Amino acid sequence: MPILVEAGWGGVIQWPWSITWTDISSRVDMVQGVTITRGAQDELSEPQPGGCTMTLDNQDGWLTPGNPSSGYAPWVRRNAPLRVSALVYPVRTGAGPWPLSQMADEFDGSAINPALWPNRYGGSSVAGGRLRIPLSPGVSSGVQSARSWTLPGSSVCARMTTAPKANGSSAALSHFILDGTTNGTRLGFQFNVATQVLRCVSMVGFVDAAGVDLPYSGIDHLWLRIREAGGTVYWETSPDGWDWTVRRTLATPAWASSQQLIVTLSTSRTGGTGDYTEWDYLGAMVYPRFYGTVNEWPVTWSGLQSSVSISATDLFKRLNRLPPLRSCLVEEVVNAAPLAYYPLTEATGSAAAGDLSGTTAGPLTVAQLGSGGTLELGTAAGPAAAADALPLLTPVSATAGKYLTSDLGQGFQDGSSRGWLMVEGWFQTTTPGRVIFGMSGGGGMSQHVWSLNASGALQAESSWDGFLSVSTVASGNLTDGAWHHFAYDEVLQRVWVDGVLRASTPVTLATELRQLTVGAYKGARLWAGSIGHLALYTVPYAAPIGAVLATHYAAGMTAYSGETAELRVARLARYAGVSSVTILGTTHDPVVGQGEAGSSVVARLREVEATESGRLYAERDYLGLAYQSRDLRYNPDAAAEAFAISYADLDTHSVELADDDQKLVNSIVAARPGGATQKVVAAESILAFGLYEQDMTLLKTSDSSVVDAAYWRISRYGNPAPELREVPVEAFTMPEYTDILAADISSYFTIFDLPEQAPVTEMRVTVEGYSETIAENSHRIQFRTSASATDSVWVLGDPVYGRLDYTTRLAY
Repeated sequence: MPILVEAGWGGVIQWPWSITWTDISSRVDMVQGVTITRGAQDELSEPQPGGCTMTLDNQDGWLTPGNPSSGYAPWVRRNAPLRVSALVYPVRTGAGPWPLSQMADEFDGSAINPALWPNRYGGSSVAGGRLRIPLSPGVSSGVQSARSWTLPGSSVCARMTTAPKANGSSAALSHFILDGTTNGTRLGFQFNVATQVLRCVSMVGFVDAAGVDLPYSGIDHLWLRIREAGGTVYWETSPDGWDWTVRRTLATPAWASSQQLIVTLSTSRTGGTGDYTEWDYLGAMVYPRFYGTVNEWPVTWSGLQSSVSISATDLFKRLNRLPPLRSCLVEEVVNAAPLAYYPLTEATGSAAAGDLSGTTAGPLTVAQLGSGGTLELGTAAGPAAAADALPLLTPVSATAGKYLTSDLGQGFQDGSSRGWLMVEGWFQTTTPGRVIFGMSGGGGMSQHVWSLNASGALQAESSWDGFLSVSTVASGNLTDGAWHHFAYDEVLQRVWVDGVLRASTPVTLATELRQLTVGAYKGARLWAGSIGHLALYTVPYAAPIGAVLATHYAAGMTAYSGETAELRVARLARYAGVSSVTILGTTHDPVVGQGEAGSSVVARLREVEATESGRLYAERDYLGLAYQSRDLRYNPDAAAEAFAISYADLDTHSVELADDDQKLVNSIVAARPGGATQKVVAAESILAFGLYEQDMTLLKTSDSSVVDAAYWRISRYGNPAPELREVPVEAFTMPEYTDILAADISSYFTIFDLPEQAPVTEMRVTVEGYSETIAENSHRIQFRTSASATDSVWVLGDPVYGRLDYTTRLAY
């Protein structure tokens, strides 16, 4: 079967390293096939969420949601992880001996292939499309190839689909081995079932004193591969057959270079009860096509025949359902995982301020000291980029007024005892000698207080069992009425003020902290002004985060205006819980601040993508995003193209050359936040085709870069050339099948030997997206493409791109 479909029963897509994948390929209706969509309609459209549909056999009821007798219960449910890969098996050509890279077996027949495995023993068989090798007490079982395979410059892989269990045995082994001509001379993998150790071995006389032992993982070691290249043997493992990790290397033994080898898959057991190892996909090359989650499990019946026609969506499904973003500052603090976080952004009239950490910290409530004074939430304008209003504290005096108090809870108390304290907060005042916030432990034995001294400098006060330590920070006078931010790291004993490291400040350790007061401490030093975004952290000694907290000053003041596009993309992805972002290309312009709260993370990502003429999409082989800068497409050349294909090899019933005004634009009015509104026109295009106008709002940091972006668009689409927008290929029958499978968004390829009616004999196109259907002995891909020449830029002195009559388009 040319496909591998796997369900991650019980797994969580956000934690891919913990998913145990179950092969459900045998259930797929390969007459209908598996259909996958990916990418954008054209280069001016946004890439859409990728989708996958297929019909699965449900005759045993195992795919019926809520069926308690299902072998997959209770995990047949919405958002179950799903991944799909195309499989390519090498073809053995010529006479033996053959390189190991030509060895393949799908194990799809009813019996073991006797030509490939002439030696079969101990009850080995094919069952359910897999090679099953028993582990029976006192019996050696396995299969062996003929001595007709060579290792140099070659490799062989297989998937250990079912790992055996010890079942009471003190000695049980499963092998994937290459045997030399001398008995006991071998290399490969040895799985010790009793100890659960996977060993990478290179033996002489059945001994390898330098073998590498790996604690066996059914996830990380699902696929095993032995590979030789350049005089080195590599032992590799993989969770998916695509992304390999080297576990051991060794200079290729002389015998492995010169001898013809036997491939052996075998088992043995002493005592215990019987079990088996199952192998599959021997020699398969894996090409990931989809990675996402199942939307639904609709069960249908045709008479007594039951099936499930599922649909699945990639990472963008999850991103699109996330709630609107809060301000950049709030998102940054929440993402740093505080143990207590009080933004203090509640609306006017609120009686309390809540914690956004998601822990056990209680709300901050208003408390009265003496009489008089006010504390009004939602009144004071916060830091410039944070936008949210913060509380205004107006006491009568240092000892009469209102403040806020909270019980941080048992969770924080325990955390402050086990970890190291990190704090950050914002404040604004014109009055020195007052307290920003203070914390204390049971009975007041421990305390930790941050305040401004009589000179307006930041100071830390900490005590344990009556011993008081006061440390003054060289911050200067901070009572200037402006917003200030501070961050403290107890591990490094450093303080940052307004994003700048001010001092290494030793503070006596305080533990078991639980009571929090904001704007006062112990009945005195009432704050006059505003306080907000107070966050408290505890971390292990090995994880100081103070320098990270210091960057939150920029989050509050500018929302990171001026950071480059790829950093913005990674930051926004992090807010969405996506830690893996692949950055492709090198041209990344600075962008303006992140923007106000209320927009979705996808909308913010798309703003960056549009501003930079880039490409953002979900990966097809793991949970992650890819972001391409515009220069990735500059000046495509034949050496880097994915493949070339003759027009005669296309599905010629649906090939069309388009020449219309769909992409035409010759007048652009472009603007940026806080900048000028400017107009760029292509006069010759207007004269020839009439006026085609467009408005653009870009997140650029300068007016000149806005003009550059507008010129870039208008130079490409003032007079678009005829182009192929759809290229259909029956890829499965093509000699270039693996190259076609490797093509992805922004890959390019050439169609040559076009019909005589075409304006040129060949055209190079760029992939914008595709729809594909993988069926039995068929893999039809409908590439959605654009003209690669659209992205050509002028290069001084280049024999192709330096010709004035070819392209004078300047890159930006």
